[in-house]
Amino acid sequence: MSMEHPPPPALIRIPVRFVVLVVVLPVRMVWDALTATAHVLDRTVLRPVGRSIAWAFTGLGRGVAWAFTGLGRGVALFFHHAVGRPARWLYRSLLTPVGHGLAWVFTGVGHGLAWVFTGVGVGLGWLWRGLSVAGVWLAKAVFVWPWVGLWRYVVVPVCRYGIAVPAAWLYRQVLAPLGTGLLFLLEKLVLVPVGALFRYVLLPLLRYGVVVPVRWFGRHVLDPVGRGLGWFFPRLGRGIAVTAVVLAKTVFVWPWAGLWRYVLVPLVRYGIVVPLSWLWNRVLVPVGREVLDALAVCWRVAGFVSRAVGRALKWLAWNLVGRPFAWAWTSVVRPAGQWVRDHVWAPARTAAVQAGRAAKEALASARAAVREARRDTWRALVGSVRSSGSGEPEVARARTLGSTANVPGAAPAPEISLRKRG
Repeated sequence: MSMEHPPPPALIRIPVRFVVLVVVLPVRMVWDALTATAHVLDRTVLRPVGRSIAWAFTGLGRGVAWAFTGLGRGVALFFHHAVGRPARWLYRSLLTPVGHGLAWVFTGVGHGLAWVFTGVGVGLGWLWRGLSVAGVWLAKAVFVWPWVGLWRYVVVPVCRYGIAVPAAWLYRQVLAPLGTGLLFLLEKLVLVPVGALFRYVLLPLLRYGVVVPVRWFGRHVLDPVGRGLGWFFPRLGRGIAVTAVVLAKTVFVWPWAGLWRYVLVPLVRYGIVVPLSWLWNRVLVPVGREVLDALAVCWRVAGFVSRAVGRALKWLAWNLVGRPFAWAWTSVVRPAGQWVRDHVWAPARTAAVQAGRAAKEALASARAAVREARRDTWRALVGSVRSSGSGEPEVARARTLGSTANVPGAAPAPEISLRKRG
């Protein structure tokens, strides 16, 4: 351990470890007891219950799937024989021939109607074209040609020779010479005298009577005065500002700065911070570090003690409960179970299997008898056996692997699938 953190004396270490051991030992024992109980419950209760629930739900799901599969197959078979086959026979035997006949009849009628309507359409097209041409010529004769003639032979000559030509002659022979003469008189009598008056009288009077005196006054009077005021006022403001700053520091800053630097800081540093730092470094940190070390050591020690107590309880429970129960299971329960399995369960299972086989054979024989009776009834009603395309479905022969594996009451079928036979 470094010199910055010296080890605490034994006067602190030993009492702290005793106190921590007394506090931690019950907690560790309770923790170990809860952990062992959780492991036992997981092995003996939770896992078997979970497997049982999974097995039950798996069996239930398989049963529901089997039930719905059988129901779906039955519904499909019913619709196949009750709806599909009659509808197919009706389509092949009745609707298809009727449809072909109607299609042939309507095809001939359609061709005739198409030829008639085509001729009518062509005639109407030529008639519409002739009427359109006549209507266009009539519309031009009524609405276009009169106005075109009026514009070309009346309005245009009147406007050209009655208005435009006299106006042009008046402009060239009268208005243009008159305007030129008036412009010459205006220039010589008004504009030239006004320009001379402005150039030789007003402009020199304005320049030497106003501009030159104002420029001299600004250069020799206003500029020196402005420069002097510009030099004086910044220095005056700087002096006033420095004076105000020094006065403000003297009144509001320096007393509080002295109080903070020479009174509050030493008081806080040497009256609060240094004692608290010494207390933290010399007392609280060693005690806290020792408490943490004591917790780690005492947790391990309490684990040793708890395991020793647990082993003692386990030995006691085995000798008081486990050993007698194991002897009873080995010497009494297991032989009784084997006797029940060999003398009760095995004969009952064999009898149940034989009864199931007998019931299956009886059910197969009854099904074959019902099938034969239905075939005989159909022969009696119809007179002869129909082909597979008739309304009565053909009874498929049972497929067998040979003469030794025939189904009772069923004729063996050849070992070729229906798909390969076509």
